[in-house]
Amino acid sequence: MRTVTALLLLLWSLPLLAQQVEISGMRVWSAPDHIRLVFDTSGQLSHDIFLLKKPQRLVLDLNSASLKNVLPKLEQNRLIKRLRVAERGKNNLRVVLDLKEAVRPKSFVLKPNDKYGHRLVLDLFQNKKRAANHRSHRPVKTVGDKQHREIVVAIDAGHGGEDPGAKGHSGTYEKDVVLAIARKLAVLVNKEPGMRAVLTRDGDYFLRLRKRMDKARNARADLFISIHADAFSDARVRGASVYTLSRSGATSEAAAFLAKKENSSDMIGGVKLEDKDDVLVSVLLDLSQNATLQASSEAAGFLLKQLKKVGKTHKPRVQQARFVVLKSPDVPSVLVETAFISNRQEERRLKSGKHQQKVANALMRGIRNYFTYLPPPGTLLAAKAVRRHTINPGETLSSIAVRYQVSLNRLKHANRLKGSKIRVGQVLDIPVI
Repeated sequence: MRTVTALLLLLWSLPLLAQQVEISGMRVWSAPDHIRLVFDTSGQLSHDIFLLKKPQRLVLDLNSASLKNVLPKLEQNRLIKRLRVAERGKNNLRVVLDLKEAVRPKSFVLKPNDKYGHRLVLDLFQNKKRAANHRSHRPVKTVGDKQHREIVVAIDAGHGGEDPGAKGHSGTYEKDVVLAIARKLAVLVNKEPGMRAVLTRDGDYFLRLRKRMDKARNARADLFISIHADAFSDARVRGASVYTLSRSGATSEAAAFLAKKENSSDMIGGVKLEDKDDVLVSVLLDLSQNATLQASSEAAGFLLKQLKKVGKTHKPRVQQARFVVLKSPDVPSVLVETAFISNRQEERRLKSGKHQQKVANALMRGIRNYFTYLPPPGTLLAAKAVRRHTINPGETLSSIAVRYQVSLNRLKHANRLKGSKIRVGQVLDIPVI
């Protein structure tokens, strides 16, 4: 009986063993810290990887696989000299990458989505020491005779690489037009006295959402702007929109932040968190987030006002959503949907270099106006600014001090206040740091 059962199982599995996965294509993306190869496959693929030295090579064995189309030739890149493919036995393939230097490989398979079928992804990272030498981390510089620090604007072009974002009727990809706008905006920011732009990506490659946030925080950004182009099933829908983080999104991020506090080197308001109890960390985080959300809302308002001068806006007011890239607790963050790429007219405009420049110009005006209104402490604009604040309902002297990053005592002294009592409509002088 056991023999019969085993025979039946073998006969049942033969078609599965005989079925090969076809490799139909390959794409290569170059990011600053790694090279990504993506193989399009007809099904989930089993594979093995190993490295060889003298010379440096990476061997990728694809099990039960066949080549449907000839793989494209590799263009010159900093890690790979050449790619070779050959059959290994009757049913397998071997891909050999001749390398320029040692790498750290990482591979994984992806299931089909609305844009692609099954895929095998191979990431090649430089060794850590070499990669550190290649990176160009620019510290925040000082400007002017009095050594004022630069205002840093992090500009994030959405999507990229294997993630093209939305697609217009004529085939325009969101990732391409938003990168063009981001680059134009970066040029304008760098021309502005006392300002510097940091692009989260400056090429066609994929970047995780959290990595975009981290890049802004590592650059000590004063403002983070993520640029996108919206899409909708109704092609008539059009117009720009500006988003900030919703309160529910901020609350969930705070919970996640507190959960990993013990293993985090993050800082809130310059205070290290590792040795603080949860109650104190929660208070510090809440103060920081409230100030950040308020600053984000104000920056978004200035940006939306300028975008209205370029064309139609989809919504008359700033919108709130739970976008991951907006969740940094200490960097004011805004997401701009420049237009609906699914609208034929707006797609044509987004492809136009002239219109891209108009959008960049509008965003620059919004950035300039925001920082003129609320200049970061220690910057050239802060030194020149005469800042006044009109008290709104619900505000306290403490919250205003946190918002402008001045001490409560200095705020009281500048306005000759003996206590903390204030009234709606009262105008306060904000001392310059």
